[in-house]
Amino acid sequence: DLSTLNPEEIEKELNGKNVDLIIGGPPCQGFSVAGKRIVDDEIALQLKVAGAIQIKGPKWCGKTTSARQVAKSVLELQNPDLQDNYLELASTKPSLLLEGDKPRLIDEWQLAPKLWNAVRYDIDKTGECGSYILTGSAVPLDDDTTKDLHTGVGRFAIVDMKPMTLYESGDSNGKISLNDLLNIMAIS
Repeated sequence: DLSTLNPEEIEKELNGKNVDLIIGGPPCQGFSVAGKRIVDDEIALQLKVAGAIQIKGPKWCGKTTSARQVAKSVLELQNPDLQDNYLELASTKPSLLLEGDKPRLIDEWQLAPKLWNAVRYDIDKTGECGSYILTGSAVPLDDDTTKDLHTGVGRFAIVDMKPMTLYESGDSNGKISLNDLLNIMAIS
């Protein structure tokens, strides 16, 4: 965090190099100066009780970053070099895309909606908890590719992720709770 450095520390870091401009900005949504996201405990809990979790939320709220912290293998369907191959496999033999250490993160799963049923089938077959984490920036389109998707009941837990709180981004010390304030106002 550049704001915590004093000018002497900055000069020491630069080690004699000339710098004309230093630019800073807000932290990336996926990273928290506080370390852990509030939702991380919910992700860990749901992985203990469900075969798979789907992390839902707006773009750039940190879904993939939080999932990567617990995933032991990752499939990135959005990889432009491999996407066509992945989509072909998802259409013809989706079980191959599920191979890998568990929990397996399937990022941008909505690009290949058939993977949802493949994950469900694998969970039914193995009975194991914490096998898959599905993340994505959108939900599949409501068309012929999604008409046969299982609801996921009993296999998937849904984790709703919100953008970083002020505490998570380091813009608050967390001593004042909006929830507590609202509860006090409701009692009054």
